[in-house]
Formats: sequence, C-alpha cells, structure tokens
Amino acid sequence: MCQISRRELLIGGAALLGVASENLIVPARAQVDQVDRVANDIYFHQGNLGRGHCNNGWVVFEDYVLVIDANYPSGAREIIPKIRAITDKPIRFAFDTHHHGDHLYGNQVWVENGATPVAHTGVIDEMKKYETGYYASAPGRWEESAKRRDDMKDSRLKPPSLLFPRELVFDDGKHRVELIHIGVAHTHGDAVAWLPNEKILFTGDACVNGAFNFVGDGNVEKWIPTLDAAKKLGAQIVCPGHGPRSDQTMLDDQQSFFRALREQVGAQVKGKKTPEQVRDSVDQIFGAITANKQIQRYANRGSLRAQMEKVYEEMTGKKFPAAAKTAREHRNFHAHQHGLDLVG
Repeated sequence: MCQISRRELLIGGAALLGVASENLIVPARAQVDQVDRVANDIYFHQGNLGRGHCNNGWVVFEDYVLVIDANYPSGAREIIPKIRAITDKPIRFAFDTHHHGDHLYGNQVWVENGATPVAHTGVIDEMKKYETGYYASAPGRWEESAKRRDDMKDSRLKPPSLLFPRELVFDDGKHRVELIHIGVAHTHGDAVAWLPNEKILFTGDACVNGAFNFVGDGNVEKWIPTLDAAKKLGAQIVCPGHGPRSDQTMLDDQQSFFRALREQVGAQVKGKKTPEQVRDSVDQIFGAITANKQIQRYANRGSLRAQMEKVYEEMTGKKFPAAAKTAREHRNFHAHQHGLDLVG
C-alpha cells in the first residue's frame, strides 16, 4: 500500500477513497490533465479539450504497457512522462479507437518511443477516404490540421500497422484487454477496449460525457444498437473519449440522446415537414432535449443543427438547404471543440 501511495503522489493523484473489490477503485476523482488510477495497473487521463486532447488510458502488463488512444502529438508527449512516473516497462502498443486526429495523429510520437499503433481495419478504410495527402495527392485532414496546430509541424501521419478485423486480445494471465469492433457509431472504424476482469470499458468517441458528439463520419441509426452491444459487456466503469469517466449509466445517457434526437426529427418527418421547416426547428428540438435532465448535457446549439441534418438524411436521403454550409459549420464546431483552431 505504501508503494501505491508513492505512485499516486508521483502522478498527482489523491489517496484512495474507496475500494469496491481488491482491485477496483470506483470513485472518479481525477481532474483534467491528471492521472486517475482506476484499478491496479489501469489508468485514465482526462484530456484538456482547450488543447484538443482526447482522453487516454493505459494498462501496465507484466512486460509492457498498452496505451489507449494516441492523441495529438502534444497530447502524446504529455502522457509519456506520466506513464514513466508509474513504470519503466516499455510502451509497446498504442491503440487508436478511431481515425480522427485527436485520437490518432500522435501515432508517430508513440512509434518513436517504441510502440506499434493498433486499430480496427476500418480505421485504414476511413483514412483512405479522408487522409488524401497520404494515400493520394490532394491535401487531406492532416494537412488541414497542420495549418492550425504547431505540434503537428514537426511530426508526420503514421497509420496504424497492426490491424484486426473484429477482435484482438492482450492477456498476460493477470490482465486481459479485448479490443473489439462492436459496430458503426462515431465512425465506421470504431473499436473499444474492454477489460473483462475489472469490468472497465474504454469507448473512444463511441460514447462521450458531454456535448462532444460529431456525427459527420458515423451513422446515428447504427450508433444506437452499437451502444446496445457495448452495454451487454456489463461494464461497471466507463472511460469515454471526452469528458469525465463514469459508470454504465453513461452508455444509457449517450444512447438516450440519440434516441431523442431521432424521435424529434422523426416527428418532423412524419408530419411531412419540408427540409427547411425541419432545419428551422432547431430551437424546438434543443428545448425538448435540454428539458430531459438525463441527456441535456449532450445538446449544444453549435452542433445540433448538423446532428439533426445527419438524422434527417438517414431517414429521407435528403439534406437541408444550404447543406454544405451546415456541414461546414459542424466541421468547424468539431474542430473548435477538438483544438484544431488552437496551437498544440
């Protein structure tokens, strides 16, 4: 116990307040940019969205460390010394939960520190669509982001090289981590990290804790049953891609937000409203969602119209008038929320 307390001090944690079992530490006390020891050898780090950083996790196995999400380069460089304060075991793997820059663009930093980037095969499929500067000739999202982030100027895009189509398991007899593609959600290449022994789930952006849902690269209709699959795992602790960690109720809340969004837009479609009328009902739908205390934290006026448009397009095959502008506004909102208009 003295050794644990010394490590907690090294990484800025507080003394343990409660233990649900021999290994599981339930209270969520960590603040942004602080290390949160979730269970023995298992850590969660809530990223600073002001710098565009996603949340990270890592698991200390007997012979190596597995990191969950590569972050931006600046996020990766921030996490490495925090891992080193805990263990001197080599960092061998960095798991990209999906292809977005705030979860993958730090891959090169991890490679330089001895790690292999790991992802679902769908991540490469998505990158081939959006990272045209790497896979084709026209500038893509990396180049767009590099114009805005200083931390990317001395790095380069590094796609994951260890790929799995469905599931990849790390197991040293003490800890087991299952990387699983459970369905389409935030993107078409999402995967989660499931720790069945401790019942801890790292979701990436398939589940977040706040108004951070970018739906432009995913499918809201499919997202809902994907969250059902996540719930069936039986997690007691859920570590999201953004926002503070919580318990399994976060999966319910995230799912309920999407259900409410589809119900609200669906009512407009059933009422034979025109695309213009649905588009202009944003205040009405925002009011209905924020009136529900369970899901009100997921609604933001800056992104709701584009979320509505995505659902409307899934239901009807049609876009809102001035769709390009709406989509661009949503991309800009997502960029702002993930630090793309800020330095790293």
